[in-house]
Amino acid sequence: MNLFEKTSSHWVRYDKYEWREDDKGRLYITPAEKAKPELYNPLKDSDKMVLHAINTGVICMNKDTDEQIKQDAVMEFISSYGLLGFMTALPTTPEFITYEAVYFPKNHFIKQESMATEEYLSYFFPFDGLDFAKCGVESRWNISDTSMIALTMAMGSQPQAVTMSFQREYAEPYEWLLKEFTDWAFTFVSAFLYYQDKDMLDDMQKSLYRQGMAAFGGIAPTYHIELLEKPTVVWDFHSLLLAIQMMFSFMLADEKSSLKVCKHCGKVFLASRPNTVFCSGQCKNQYNVYKSRANGRKADLTDEQ
Repeated sequence: MNLFEKTSSHWVRYDKYEWREDDKGRLYITPAEKAKPELYNPLKDSDKMVLHAINTGVICMNKDTDEQIKQDAVMEFISSYGLLGFMTALPTTPEFITYEAVYFPKNHFIKQESMATEEYLSYFFPFDGLDFAKCGVESRWNISDTSMIALTMAMGSQPQAVTMSFQREYAEPYEWLLKEFTDWAFTFVSAFLYYQDKDMLDDMQKSLYRQGMAAFGGIAPTYHIELLEKPTVVWDFHSLLLAIQMMFSFMLADEKSSLKVCKHCGKVFLASRPNTVFCSGQCKNQYNVYKSRANGRKADLTDEQ
């Protein structure tokens, strides 16, 4: 049974993104000035997207990796799938525009339990603010760009905050993106090593792995029921972040999961067979060549002795 066969998961990506710094030197990714938006279904090839997210995190979690390489990896993912949608992923509901304030569960990015809506929006519109005003539960939002009007109309069934996160002025801080990708990679690597080395771990080490895994999670996506051929659950992913996290969680927990780490390059991949340990034939050949040369050097040293 495919739990996510039906989703209202359409997302928006632009054909070009750029780096921008605010007046405090904080780095953001935002759509380029004249970038064109595209509406697409990110779950059409969800396995590929989740793997890309985890491998981006693997690059980012390595402290020895050059910062430019990390930035390039994050930008490559965003260019492929769009920004993660932190603005609608963090609050308790993506409908927060209709409330007097924004409320948060525990998360890695905002420590307050609540804040004024306009203050919260300023996190994601640090350069060109929206023409938005709020008084209590009432709000006003004006759009003048014709392409943005068309995009807003196309996404009319979505919560207003989701549509706002698709505007060209929307931006996400690099440090948050870096943290999220790193957390995904850490979660996978922890699970992979736990089961790979389980027989060699002592009780304290096992406990540390379990505690680390318990910290993974967040706001669950909402759903509604449609009367199709039969009553059908339709999942509402109001951010790309939650879509990736939910798909990743089920891939990780699936007893038939074929997520592996390549023995040669360290890349995470979906194995076609249980005993597959390389992500490609090229990696397998390179590993065998490297191993052969290493054995040759070892033999030479033995002969010299």
